[in-house]
Amino acid sequence: QVHLVESGGGLVQAGGSLTLSCAASGDRYNMAWFREAPGKAREFVAAISWSGAYTNYADSAKGRFTVSKNSAKNTFYLQMNMLQPEDTAVYICAAAAQMSTLRAVNFDYRGQGTQVTVSS
Repeated sequence: QVHLVESGGGLVQAGGSLTLSCAASGDRYNMAWFREAPGKAREFVAAISWSGAYTNYADSAKGRFTVSKNSAKNTFYLQMNMLQPEDTAVYICAAAAQMSTLRAVNFDYRGQGTQVTVSS
C-alpha cells in the first residue's frame, strides 16, 4: 500500500505559477499528475519514472509545466508556470509500478487531490 498526499494547490491569476507536491509513503514507483475538471474526463498531465531519468508530458503541459522528484524525501513535484483558466482542475498524484499504466491515465494508487483555480 502506498499513501500519497498532495499539497500546494490554490488560487492564482492567469499567467501565475504554482508548485504542487506529492509525498509518497513508498519508493520505486513511477509517478504521475492527472487532473480532473468538472464535466471532463480525467486527463494525464505529466509523469516521471521512479529513477527520475524519464519524464513525459501532455501537449498542454509542454513548455509550461515541469515534473521532478526528490528521492531522498520520496516527494515529487509539479512546477506550473504561465497558468491559464483552462488549467483549473483538481490535480491528482498517482503511482504505478508500470509507466504504461500511468500513460493510460490509470493508477495503482492515487491521492485525494488538490484544487488549482486560475482566475482570468
